Amino acid sequence: MLRTDVAALRPVATRSISPENPTGEKGGGGRAVEGTGAGAARDLGQGWKVSPSVEIAAGETYDLARIEGPGRITHVWLTTHTDHWRSLLLRAHWDGAAEPAVEVPVGDFFGQGWGEFAQLSSQMVAVNPHGGFNSYWPMPFRDGARLTVENLGTETAVVYYQVTYEEGAQAADGAGYLHAQWRRSNPLPERTTHPILTGVRGQGHYVGTYLAWGVNSSGWWGEGEVKFYLDGDAGDAGDAGDAGDAGDDGAGGAAGAGAGRFPTICGTGTEDYFGGAWNFDVPGQGYTAFTTPYLGLHQVLRPDGLYRSQQRFGMYRWHVVDPIHFATDLTVDVQALGWRSGHRYLPLHDDIASTAFFYLDRPSARRPATPDADALEVL
Repeated sequence: MLRTDVAALRPVATRSISPENPTGEKGGGGRAVEGTGAGAARDLGQGWKVSPSVEIAAGETYDLARIEGPGRITHVWLTTHTDHWRSLLLRAHWDGAAEPAVEVPVGDFFGQGWGEFAQLSSQMVAVNPHGGFNSYWPMPFRDGARLTVENLGTETAVVYYQVTYEEGAQAADGAGYLHAQWRRSNPLPERTTHPILTGVRGQGHYVGTYLAWGVNSSGWWGEGEVKFYLDGDAGDAGDAGDAGDAGDDGAGGAAGAGAGRFPTICGTGTEDYFGGAWNFDVPGQGYTAFTTPYLGLHQVLRPDGLYRSQQRFGMYRWHVVDPIHFATDLTVDVQALGWRSGHRYLPLHDDIASTAFFYLDRPSARRPATPDADALEVL
């Protein structure tokens, strides 16, 4: 999936799409005479940062990139005001598919689901002060790509972006299509699990999880296990899991557990899956954030004693060197467990939003209902 030999010469061409070169064509940059920077450049003229950003009106869908033929997106950089991180919906369509393979709020795609900046320093995603979003997930395609942003908010959003890609047949050789799906349980229903991925069909490998976890009770919240149901493990349970996902703001969680089936891969606890231990609690420091190339607890939001009433966390786990391969189907879920009296587990009713990243042998897959603005809202 990743190119490890930086010295290898390949028959591809590098192109880049931005508001200064909206088609990515050779020699097409810096030609704008109108744009968001036209006033600032009025004494300098064409070629002097005339069009560095775009304005996306409420309810509008804007094409970030339209690419024809075979290729591979290698880097996406994007920034916008924090107010829009949960109200802008990023989509990607591969090879002319009607259904998007990627449909995720912009903030969550870059590990910033709470609308507040948190430094994230990983191999696949980097988020730098103050809201510089960078994605290095390879995005290959064989017959065209379309990346869009839909503004589900009520205000115009100013977006700066750059999409760098390779064009040429070799760019997509032997590669799967990147998919990313967002789901939210808010609150998680009684004695159910949160569905991270439900009933995906085809051959592929799972490569990443981001969770924005809001705790609705006192005490430790991450005792639950992350489970991967591979190649028939989930039986028919995966067929009902997406009926109310995302669009119903939490409905559908009951189907996430595989309903009595048993997974092939079963972790030992939420903090264990994200590479931590013992509640992420360093004695004397409490919850301790960390960010590494493949995993981290990069965001800890504590109550402020006034308007912020609960603890919230952001966690990521990139299965880049340890992808989870599946041949026919995949379902993934996570339990939400704390502790109650008598040293018993306490099923929790937390606010959990997940983004799942995986590569698949086809450009579209079963996915949850498109969320509306209320389902996305940070409460």
